[in-house]
Amino acid sequence: MKVRIAVSPPVESWDQIVLPDYVDALERLGFDTIWLSDVPMAPYVDPLIGLAHAAGHTSRLKLGANLVPFGRNPMILAKQLAQLDRLSGGRLLLSLVPGLDQPGERQALGIGDASRGQQLDQIIPMLRGWWSGETVDDVAVRPLPLQDPLEIWLGGVGPLALRRAGRLSDGWLGAALTPTEARVAVDHIVQAATEADRTIDPEHFGLSIPYARTEPDDSTVAALRARRPDKSLEQILPIGAQQLCELIDRLVDQGLSKFVVRPVHRTKHWQAELDWLAQTVLPLQT
Repeated sequence: MKVRIAVSPPVESWDQIVLPDYVDALERLGFDTIWLSDVPMAPYVDPLIGLAHAAGHTSRLKLGANLVPFGRNPMILAKQLAQLDRLSGGRLLLSLVPGLDQPGERQALGIGDASRGQQLDQIIPMLRGWWSGETVDDVAVRPLPLQDPLEIWLGGVGPLALRRAGRLSDGWLGAALTPTEARVAVDHIVQAATEADRTIDPEHFGLSIPYARTEPDDSTVAALRARRPDKSLEQILPIGAQQLCELIDRLVDQGLSKFVVRPVHRTKHWQAELDWLAQTVLPLQT
């Protein structure tokens, strides 16, 4: 099993001053991927912009994104992603997500009361068709991605999301689950894939992991507990090197192998943070 570690940078590290040095450090230290999340209503860098910038500063580092497709013209999105994959030498990793449904998000993205899941059901076959060279709605997309196929992963932990991952995705990246819960989610996805006469690579299952080097502040704990109101955070938010490594080991034992680690605390000393993280988790990469 190939265990790979991606890093989701803290918000303050993406600006024009820090980001070039940050991605250079990720590549130099040996991390597999930089991972950016699409949060349309927050002051985060758009993943397509951030990853295009990162692509120009690196040659090996993979470029991963949780991307909200709504509010983007599907054909233009297919073209942008294909070009980013080609210009980066086939380093793009993609997970489509429905967004956080923050106040005002639906109106801003132009989806109103529409089902985000049903929209994903429509968008994914269109993207796959364009990237395979087909004409969709009388439109073709050129150039094609360098990767064939350019894979689409999905997230989500609800029953419908897990079944969608089994029916349509090439992999799954979950969040806010214990190792036992993650294993149950994987089993549901595999069952749904089997029912759809599909197979998902057993190494295409992963989890996003928030972590803290020291005891996090109350606001951080409250934000995570809002997603897990009836559960302990001990297996969701590891604190310190030992807990982080032990959680990844337990997840590997449950069949997961791709991890996006994300610091929950803010720091001006991002290089020291990355050095600590590299020393902690990179020995777990295989």
